Amino acid sequence: MKKTAKILAVVLCLSLFAGMALASGESSSDKSKKSVVTSGDSGSKAADQSSKKGKSSSKKSTTTIDPQVLLDKDGIKITAEKYINDSVTGDGVQLLVENNTDKTYTIGCDALIVNDYMITDLFSTDVAPGKKSNATMDLLSSELNAAGIDKIGKIEMYFHAYTTDSMDYLFHNEYSMIQTSDFADMDTTPNDTGSELYNQNGIRIVGKTVDEDSFWGTAILLYIENNSGQNVDITTDELSVNGYMMDPVFSATVYNGKKSIDDITLLSSDLEANGIKSIDQVELKFNISNPDTYETIAESDPITFSAK
Repeated sequence: MKKTAKILAVVLCLSLFAGMALASGESSSDKSKKSVVTSGDSGSKAADQSSKKGKSSSKKSTTTIDPQVLLDKDGIKITAEKYINDSVTGDGVQLLVENNTDKTYTIGCDALIVNDYMITDLFSTDVAPGKKSNATMDLLSSELNAAGIDKIGKIEMYFHAYTTDSMDYLFHNEYSMIQTSDFADMDTTPNDTGSELYNQNGIRIVGKTVDEDSFWGTAILLYIENNSGQNVDITTDELSVNGYMMDPVFSATVYNGKKSIDDITLLSSDLEANGIKSIDQVELKFNISNPDTYETIAESDPITFSAK
């Protein structure tokens, strides 16, 4: 589950550009000003890849799923009815949600994972007692493209349900998984081309690009891989650009054994206030914590990199 501010940003983008495909940070058609991250005092250059990771497929998707019950617990039943292939709104899964309790519940996701990549989920539906709801779980094309996913083979969901009026949880983190018709052909090659910034205790972070024309200002795109044995939250501390302290927007939750393409957003207002016109040198620390206990697992030494 990504940071709330990022979810709100996605919602705003969707409302502003309804009916248009969102531009990907890694899309080949993106005309934004981008620079490749290179290591400074820390990290080593990751090997280049010859694969087409990061580019969206030009083929029309023909992905399908078998209708299946994903969850039947405490009076809440969720059924995946079909896979949606839509050239305008993107891919998704049509769900039938049934509420056989005596309370109104909000059903949503704690986490959504596609081909082992954490994806922002915008799925939420309110269902009154004894009623049903047809709802679509959207798979954001911008995030799929950034991860280099062109064939969706596996969709993992962690569902929750809480009372709509009091937000008392009936359950949360209830796992379910869908294998699509493309499961055997999905590409699981890591989209990790870039400069390695951090690699300790099963956590690997690679700096990919700096986009100086992103929606909110400037975005530093990261590849994150978690093989630590536990779920983690990753944030930044003491981030500076060209020697000036910044207040970035960044928080990534990465489940154990999973990957994420995420970005550190530097607000235009902060850059302008410090007269920064180009990102020449970035210094930061990564803070890694447990998402359930909030206890710190590790904090990196200062990491310096550039994007010239």
